[in-house]
Amino acid sequence: MSSIQLVDVGKHWGETVALEDIRLEIASGSFCVLLGPSGCGKSTTLRIIAGLETASRGRVLIDGRDVTNLPPAQRNISMVFQNYALFPHLSVADNITFGLSVRKVPAAEIARRLADTAGLLGLAHLLERKPSQLSGGQQQRVALGRALVAQAKVCLMDEPLSNLDAQLRQEMRTELRQLQQQLGLTVVYVTHDQAEAMSMADQVVLLNRGRIEQAAAPRALYARPATTFAATFIGTPAMNLLRLDGDRVAGSSVAAGRAAHWLGIRPEEVALGGAVPAAVRSIEYLGADLILHCSVGSETLTVRTAGQAELAAGSQVMLQWPAASAHHFDAAGQRLP
Repeated sequence: MSSIQLVDVGKHWGETVALEDIRLEIASGSFCVLLGPSGCGKSTTLRIIAGLETASRGRVLIDGRDVTNLPPAQRNISMVFQNYALFPHLSVADNITFGLSVRKVPAAEIARRLADTAGLLGLAHLLERKPSQLSGGQQQRVALGRALVAQAKVCLMDEPLSNLDAQLRQEMRTELRQLQQQLGLTVVYVTHDQAEAMSMADQVVLLNRGRIEQAAAPRALYARPATTFAATFIGTPAMNLLRLDGDRVAGSSVAAGRAAHWLGIRPEEVALGGAVPAAVRSIEYLGADLILHCSVGSETLTVRTAGQAELAAGSQVMLQWPAASAHHFDAAGQRLP
């Protein structure tokens, strides 16, 4: 297993800054997800780890070895791309072992690794087929097999499931996580999908505008977001952010618990009943859940409640939330202690 360290890594093209002061430690044998919106720098970070991009400054260490100036072939990594990058004229077996053949690995060793990898991924009965004869999920397994057969201890994945349908994506998430744990791989995985990040990661690194907004375990990121960006990016529906006037919700006499600029409350923490008056502006019925968009003073509060609740737009309701579920942020969007 191999750990990864990024030390003060920056990347810019002329006046355009893609990454700034990235400091990150990824534990050996862990599943780390780089998460964030388009253009936040997550793919650039992955490519710098891989050696496909050169950092403008800073260092990259893999298993304690400085690889900043080494080409990808000397970093002992494998990579799975978004578009699979399979050779259409080669069989599944030849696609998986192509890299080994180029490196002149002995034929007996190639055959052994191919058998092990194909068995692990359920591809043994598909080895003679061409990529055009495979489903999307099977093609993804072939691309993964090509990475695994190299037996590198670091595997980098750039949105590998984005081309699959929702159900298959969910199945592959489970399979990928099980494989990573079974093989003891250090995985760095890029996605914009918070469900992928939260369900697979040991560590989520949330990026925003080329900087790390927060790096934490999924539960910690959800329970104690460090900034308003983290608070609203993680969670469906997003955390409510209510503007405050001192220690009151703007436009009302509702107490916020303390003076701050923003009060954050998860929609699922808000319950019907209590002492906070609100007006239901609109409703989303989702079967098991009912999403209410309510007015509290001059602010809008989203409430996630049971789907069987009988409410309609225009209803007057009373709401409540535990004091312990309140999050407070300053004017710069930073969490208050």
